[in-house]
Amino acid sequence: MTLSIIIPTLNEAAALPATLENVAALSPQPLEVIVVDAGSEDATVDLALEAGVQVLANLPKGRAGQMNAGAAAARGDQLCFLHADTNVPPDFVSLTERVLADRGTALAAFVSIMRGARGVRRITTAHNFLKTWYAPLLFRPLSFVRGCRLVFGDQVMICRREDFDAIGGFDPDQTIMEEADLCLRMVREGRGRVRQVNRKVWSSDRRVAEWGFWKANATYLYVGMMWGLGAGPKRLSQHYEDVR
Repeated sequence: MTLSIIIPTLNEAAALPATLENVAALSPQPLEVIVVDAGSEDATVDLALEAGVQVLANLPKGRAGQMNAGAAAARGDQLCFLHADTNVPPDFVSLTERVLADRGTALAAFVSIMRGARGVRRITTAHNFLKTWYAPLLFRPLSFVRGCRLVFGDQVMICRREDFDAIGGFDPDQTIMEEADLCLRMVREGRGRVRQVNRKVWSSDRRVAEWGFWKANATYLYVGMMWGLGAGPKRLSQHYEDVR
């Protein structure tokens, strides 16, 4: 099996170098790393090119569309969608191969540890861990029973190309919660279960640092509840401004 790592970016010059350095240290190495950039106005593209990875530049804004473009360009039979501010363990490539060797697993992600200058955000990390289970149980119980867990980009999503292609990839109209939509469609279309693997990845706490603990966690909870009750992406995105 071969793994393609796809990193969607928009003005990620501050975070991307550490992530690319982390990926460059993996053993074994992935087949390729593809940065899919939506017109960054900083040095993101230059930094990616200097690191020697493939770059798809000047794509339309929208992470779902960016990740679809990366998947279309990828040559691997396994796909990893990695945020530009997230690091993975050294054995990530072999770990992915082991997880996806289980044909009953269509999509998987990991336990995201949110950390920054002040250390680990323990409460936010714990909440993000728990919502993988409670969100589908509360709002999509039938899918939960069929094996759906809701995993998100900061948890580092992995899947087989054949399953991703079979359901049409990410929905480009989903400008927010595109990962949750992918999880549900994987299960509903019979590709297999979605699971959270008990291994850690490390993600930046920059949104919590920018907004503050109470605003950030209230926003996460509100957006999740509104999505669960059927609110569309346009309404949800009004409450989830960008942070770089």
